[in-house]
Amino acid sequence: MVLTEVKADPYGWPIEPLEPRQAALVVIDMQRDFCDPAGYVGQLGHELAPLRAPIPAIQRCLEAARQAGLTVIHTRQGYRPDLADQPQWRARLAERRGGIVGQEGPLGRVLIRGEPGFDIIEALAPAPGEIVLDKTANGAFTGTNLQRILTGLGVRALAFTGNTIDVCVHTSLREGNDRGYQCLLLPEACGAIEQGLHDWSVQSVLVEEGVFGSVASVDDFVSALTAS
Repeated sequence: MVLTEVKADPYGWPIEPLEPRQAALVVIDMQRDFCDPAGYVGQLGHELAPLRAPIPAIQRCLEAARQAGLTVIHTRQGYRPDLADQPQWRARLAERRGGIVGQEGPLGRVLIRGEPGFDIIEALAPAPGEIVLDKTANGAFTGTNLQRILTGLGVRALAFTGNTIDVCVHTSLREGNDRGYQCLLLPEACGAIEQGLHDWSVQSVLVEEGVFGSVASVDDFVSALTAS
């Protein structure tokens, strides 16, 4: 079976004939620390509604991807309990700003692997056998074995969802683009603290006739997978 091309701007995805398993849906950092009022973002005082808004859209994408047989990858961002993998400049900056990374909070130590806040939210919990990738950088390729995983699975096209569109989603998409993967951004399935950042992220993918990839609606993504 060959995937039906998703209608996207400025070109379809995938643009080459691929089997479903050769395309992946990537769900970036949909963790309690970023989506739960008791987590990291909530404790910083930011409004969580924009970061929770994409949950239903991501659920639709996950359901369609699973039924079509796409590879599904979830990422989680956080640090070792001893914070040895946190860049020192970030630690110093956090000290100046009264940062809370590593401190005890309602969901355990903030942004620390193994703590309740590090978990992916229940509404988007990985299905058995789906890949869960832990990272410390904004980009999903940096300091991880994601490239090796994708190569081993034969994946050649990536569709991105998650939080936040302007930071971890955008960085991961551009990393994937640089490594030769055809990338697709699904804006409705991505959150941002500010609408302006969301808008910028979408437009920046479209520059130079899609230099970083394509942009598609969730409806078109789901329809194409359903037709495959």
